[in-house]
Amino acid sequence: MSYIKRRQFIQFAGSALATMGISQLEIMRQGERYAKALAQDTPRKLALLVGINDYKNGIPPLQGCLTDVSLQQELLINRFGFNEKNILTLTDSQATRQGILQAFDEHLIKQAKPGDVVVFHFSGHGSRVLDKDKDMPDGLNGTIVPIDSSLPPNGGVVKDIMGHTLFLLMYALQTANVTVVLDCCHSGGTKRGNFAVRSRDGGSNFLPSKAEYEEQGKWLAKAEPRLTPTEFINKRRQNVAKGIVIAAAKRDQFACDSQFSDFSAGAFTYTLTQYLWQLNRNESFARTFTSVSRNAQNLALHRGGFQEAEIETNITNSNSPLYFLPPTPIPAEAVVTGVNSNQVNLWLGGIESQSIEGFNKSAILTVVDEKGEPHGQVQIESRNGLFAKGKLLNTTRAQTPLAKGTLLQERIRSIPKNITLKIGLDDSSLDRNTIAQAKQALQAIPSIEALPLRQKEVQYIFGRMTQAKYQELQKQKIPNLPTVGSFGLFTPTLDAIIVNSFGDAGETINAAVKRLQSKLQSFWATRVVKDILGNKNTSKINISVSMIIADTQEPLAKTFTPRGAKLNNDTGSESTPSKPVNISDSGIPKLPLETKIAFHVDNKESVPLYVSILGIDSAGEIGILFPYDWSEEPILAASIEATSKVLIPKAEHQRSGTRINIGKPLGFSEILIIASPTPLRDLLDNLQKLADSQRQAGKRSLITATGDEFLGLTNNLLDDLDRSTRGGIVVENIQLPEGERGVDTNKLAVMSIPFEVVS
Repeated sequence: MSYIKRRQFIQFAGSALATMGISQLEIMRQGERYAKALAQDTPRKLALLVGINDYKNGIPPLQGCLTDVSLQQELLINRFGFNEKNILTLTDSQATRQGILQAFDEHLIKQAKPGDVVVFHFSGHGSRVLDKDKDMPDGLNGTIVPIDSSLPPNGGVVKDIMGHTLFLLMYALQTANVTVVLDCCHSGGTKRGNFAVRSRDGGSNFLPSKAEYEEQGKWLAKAEPRLTPTEFINKRRQNVAKGIVIAAAKRDQFACDSQFSDFSAGAFTYTLTQYLWQLNRNESFARTFTSVSRNAQNLALHRGGFQEAEIETNITNSNSPLYFLPPTPIPAEAVVTGVNSNQVNLWLGGIESQSIEGFNKSAILTVVDEKGEPHGQVQIESRNGLFAKGKLLNTTRAQTPLAKGTLLQERIRSIPKNITLKIGLDDSSLDRNTIAQAKQALQAIPSIEALPLRQKEVQYIFGRMTQAKYQELQKQKIPNLPTVGSFGLFTPTLDAIIVNSFGDAGETINAAVKRLQSKLQSFWATRVVKDILGNKNTSKINISVSMIIADTQEPLAKTFTPRGAKLNNDTGSESTPSKPVNISDSGIPKLPLETKIAFHVDNKESVPLYVSILGIDSAGEIGILFPYDWSEEPILAASIEATSKVLIPKAEHQRSGTRINIGKPLGFSEILIIASPTPLRDLLDNLQKLADSQRQAGKRSLITATGDEFLGLTNNLLDDLDRSTRGGIVVENIQLPEGERGVDTNKLAVMSIPFEVVS
């Protein structure tokens, strides 16, 4: 093989590619970066990713496990530098018991050397079998369920892989840098509302196979350092074998196979990988896990369930990052997976699940280099789940070649005008005729779509309160339960009710839907503003908002735009409460009734920002908290001057009676903050009209909005943002089609602060 010196190669490439418009300087820089990467003494990185949807033999199938494999695979390659040849995937029919065990042995154990990095991920069903050693009080050991296992009607021998076996496989690895992620659960059950549960039934009448015990014996005999059977029992009872093991849910909880827009995935895996796409620093595994766990819990709470991840570690360095590797320091929403001329294939794994509907045809992503600097645009032409196809726009700088692995960040969302609020129809409490009536009545409301369960994502479920459901909720000590036989709204898991959504027993379907119309319109508007427009992690506007106790200035919670802060070299760090604040396990403040709150809004931009603050309670009722001074022009009332920090309500206004008090109903509520450097004239003018209609003209007062009014205000906001976006991109020669509303991330920040109202 002929040898070309590095400098000669760079010069040759520079001359050959000059005709393509790629500057020699840029190629030299890329060559130098590549040379440095080659010179680094990096560990080998190996991964085994297993996902099973197509279960048989009586085991309910799943839908999101293959997506989980793709989520992890793209993350490991594009954020953590794994070579795709070193990632082995086993999906569906490949993921037999023997196939998984053999792959773990040959791909991981036989190849990994001391100091190497190993990742094992499993998405599928979990279960429990009888444990003859009774490590746990219930005498059961958790398992992962391969494709060729079964569900015997009355129990019996199953081909599961026991947790004890997984311990021995991990113990056999020569490296301590091991991360295991198990997106399954062991609590039994097959479905919860609109979600499938990743657990096959198990218990003391389910027995490990003879082959399973033989597998354990084989690895016990090979163990280095040596392990006696007694030592094996004692070690596994004390800790995991080595490294980090993350379970998507606790032993008695459900890991959900979740619907997201037009695809399915594990709720935990999506949350984990999406967080790591946005991570722009080297942080400890403990901090990463805490953040991901809170995000997953908040997502579960939003859907009416509870899923709390667990972590066990056996490592010497508590500052080690997850996967024992730092991520690429540039946060991203997407990555290029293929290029053909000006056509681009994309993976959208960095987009928040709630916002994915804003990334359909015509949405625009910015190509960024290794420093996060923009180098052109890609416009999405089609999207299927998290896979998208796009085209290079003629704004792309020729000196930056687009290649597989190039990162992209959000620039413009494309919001369809026909976006809907999806309501599931509960087939466990409604008969076929009632479902048909409910569907017809619900779909007569604009922007409402009624769907059967477990086919697509739904935001709420319409159903009847049955005696069984009443008793189940009663055991959870949920207060003020509605009458058995009444119609109303449940969360997507059917584990909780929507406050004040149920009527009287005997109410007709049409009457119930008519009663709920305003609430559904409010929920539609909330979904659009909070979820589809929500862009805390991607907004380029530098703003932070703290919620405080009004009388003491005690901080309760803070939200800020990390990407906006980064652009201005601002840390945007979270503040720590000066005194203990009652915080839930998911990091949400618990505020007693009559608590008086206020906000510190810090505009760190060099231009004024126009801000609105909304409060949305657990029943979906909306309050306009800012602006509140209807004696001023709306634009002036909503303006926060450049580089200024203001108290809302102002201290003098609080003294004169403008206060924000926490009131009923109990439950989870939310503060939404909307900020833009562009005056949102339609929105603010219509807020003024709303204040006038409530006889607040010329006064300082908080006002409320009905569902229909909030729907109108949301459309005003979308129209304002669309005009501003289109006006700003004309000079860039970017086109957006009619029928879509563009939202430029440079012109909007939408953030939220959740809290729980308690008695």
